[in-house]
Amino acid sequence: MAQAPVQSSAAFSRYIEFDRERWKALRANTPLLLSEEDLASLRGINDQVSLSEVSDIYVPLSRLLNLHFAAVQRLYDARQRFLGTAPQRVPYIIGIAGSVAVGKSTFARVLRASLARWPDHHKVDLITTDGFLYPNSVLEARGLMKRKGFPESYDQRLLLQFLTDLKAGAPAVCAPVYSHLHYDIIPGEIARVEQPDILILEGLNVLQSPGDGSRMFVSDFFDFSIYMDAEDQTIEIWYIERFLRLRETVFRNKDSYFHRYSQLSESEAVQTARRIWEEINLANLRANIGPTKERAQLILEKGANHRVENILLRRL
Repeated sequence: MAQAPVQSSAAFSRYIEFDRERWKALRANTPLLLSEEDLASLRGINDQVSLSEVSDIYVPLSRLLNLHFAAVQRLYDARQRFLGTAPQRVPYIIGIAGSVAVGKSTFARVLRASLARWPDHHKVDLITTDGFLYPNSVLEARGLMKRKGFPESYDQRLLLQFLTDLKAGAPAVCAPVYSHLHYDIIPGEIARVEQPDILILEGLNVLQSPGDGSRMFVSDFFDFSIYMDAEDQTIEIWYIERFLRLRETVFRNKDSYFHRYSQLSESEAVQTARRIWEEINLANLRANIGPTKERAQLILEKGANHRVENILLRRL
């Protein structure tokens, strides 16, 4: 009796892969709910997201997330009926990870605006993990100022408590607030989160294990996770371009932590940006951020023109 051919494991993947055209088709009849005026207020300093990007990438994604959100809500309702307890509002949490300068912040803002316009979603909040960095005084005392953004520079316990309280249905949960101008936590200032339907948590290392012996991961609290990806060399170019833009704008503010960089010539600024990228951001990407990519349920691969070119959706 002839044996069936053995399939190579290389033929199997945890992900379903889509090119831009195949993903765009999944939009179905979902309407475009953002305008060019909306986008103008959401773009970052060096992000070039366009209405066509929203139409082709964000709209199908918002449709997928809307379906997932509804399914999870039904699951929560079924659990409450089983337990015989009253329905409880529990936020659907979306985690967004990726390198510095890959476009996470703009992506998170546009995604929030897209989801908030669905009739099912009345309240969508966005929190960044920057607020959970230790204050500079603590980082300086621990010799970690040049490791800012690395896992050890975050107050993981505070972040995990924030997420635990959210998922426990606390009426209000507070997060510290970070100032990019001052490059530090703002003393006494908080962001108050009051039982949103959806919470987006954006940060460098949100898919990583804490590394402190804790058995709890930040990503344990996610209902859906997204990793934004691009070639290292491409992100380096974007980082240097952003640095040059900041040198001409934010760094000129005398209150800016990086005001000294506004006095650099263009060639000096490029050299400085490249050094910071290689010594800090690239090192963090390769050691900590990049290895978590395949923990995400969705990977968005961007090309050199900032457009998402490939999408990988993890199988259920």
